[in-house]
Amino acid sequence: MSMAQLTRVIPFSAAHRYYRPEWSAERNAEVFGACAREHGHGHSYECHVTVSGPIDRETGMLVDLAAFDRLLRTEIHDRFDHRHLNHDIPEFAFGRTIPTAEAIAEYIWSRLAPRLPAGVRLARVRVQEAPHLYADYFGDA
Repeated sequence: MSMAQLTRVIPFSAAHRYYRPEWSAERNAEVFGACAREHGHGHSYECHVTVSGPIDRETGMLVDLAAFDRLLRTEIHDRFDHRHLNHDIPEFAFGRTIPTAEAIAEYIWSRLAPRLPAGVRLARVRVQEAPHLYADYFGDA
């Protein structure tokens, strides 16, 4: 059985703020720098989702690309694009998880992994917030 990996890249634009409400303004600024500013800041993100599995000999694919694209559109693009992550995603509300690239990748993994078809597994979620900064998440080790 031939195994393969397939990666789809989903762009989205979003804003976020690194901020812990239980900390003082000074402590937030010390730990998070400019990312702690009151109104947040935005990025043009790219999310790279890699799946792996056997290549279906009949279709030549490891996943139904149309169905995969619908899942990615729903769980990534529609959920994140043109949103303020702290305000629009309950898991990233102030006082909960800080929306770092690492945390966003882990969150996306948790949304996608259980929805993949049998025989297809999530191999990596990469969230890139700038050309020089990205986080890769590979699931629980």
